[in-house]
Amino acid sequence: MKALIALEDGTIFEGRSFTGAGEAIGEMVFNTSMSGYQEVLTDPSYTGQLVTMTYPLIGNYGINSEDMESAGVHPRAFLVKEYNAIPSNFRSEETLADFLKRFGVLGVEGFDTRALVRHIRQAGALKAVVSTEDLDPESLLAKAKGWAGLVGRDMVSQVTCEKPYGWADNQAVPGSSFTTTQQGLTDPLRVVAFDFGIKFNQSRILTDKGCQVQVVPATTSAADILAMNPDGIFLSNGPGDPAGVDGVVETVRELLGQKPMFGICLGHQILGLAYGATTYKLKFGHRGGNQPVKDLTTGRVEITSQNHGFCVDVDSLSPDDVELTHINLNDNSVEGMRHRKFPAFSVQYHPEHAPGPHDAMYLFDRFIELMRAA
Repeated sequence: MKALIALEDGTIFEGRSFTGAGEAIGEMVFNTSMSGYQEVLTDPSYTGQLVTMTYPLIGNYGINSEDMESAGVHPRAFLVKEYNAIPSNFRSEETLADFLKRFGVLGVEGFDTRALVRHIRQAGALKAVVSTEDLDPESLLAKAKGWAGLVGRDMVSQVTCEKPYGWADNQAVPGSSFTTTQQGLTDPLRVVAFDFGIKFNQSRILTDKGCQVQVVPATTSAADILAMNPDGIFLSNGPGDPAGVDGVVETVRELLGQKPMFGICLGHQILGLAYGATTYKLKFGHRGGNQPVKDLTTGRVEITSQNHGFCVDVDSLSPDDVELTHINLNDNSVEGMRHRKFPAFSVQYHPEHAPGPHDAMYLFDRFIELMRAA
């Protein structure tokens, strides 16, 4: 089935759908990971985006229930050079096409993804439409230009949980307090995790390291958090512009210094805004499993997984209050920071994805050390 991809600057690509009819509008981005497409699809940080994979063959190992990072699929469309309809892997439970169809996400193949990625690298992330239903380039162009985009919008409200829940035995457990304990945990540390678009593996790692995790909606007040008497507060990843998330920065600022805090990705950006810094939109973002990051405190280089289109402005950080701890070696952007006065630190990348595979696990250990020392 023929599909057209129209970018807001008038660039058109022609491909074909491998999931049937559909139309999707969003921000066109690319991911450079060679594997992990299921983790990409189920990462809430991709809400509002159309994702193109740079690796040419996608779908070859299928989909399985164990590798989900959330309960659903979040990109609005998934674009690949070549789709493999016959997966070969002992863990596979369904094909990629069936998975996308189940969640109503358009899948497109059969076009030059290299040309699209090169165009985005030069022009920046662009608003776009992918459609099998409307094949008029001018109509699609008008739709792309008319879309509101991500800047200034609260995308977290689309992915955060409606009610608090716990995490035990490798699954979410309904509940509004620390009432569920992972089997085998003794004297667990109590962590309240803000759900800005949290990934399952973040809760999984914290639990595996001896924490009792309570996930709460992004709108939860500072008073309600403190009433739970946690040992620490975790700020998760999430989609979109951190400056557009309503009320959260003020909540985090109110909590700052009262409990140890650890932020990842959007949580890192929100923590930066709470410090008084500013954020800005990157030209085409960092998305993939091979981003080199230098730990300025040790000199070590980590191979990291990343997925973000916004970044903390290093020039807006107060050197008296905040220490820069990590930088991206591709563009020297901020990848990590910690507060000099309060027990709070954060990283822009995703240590829970661990392409290293263990390069960044020390960050979770650092959080635990802060909580035990508090």
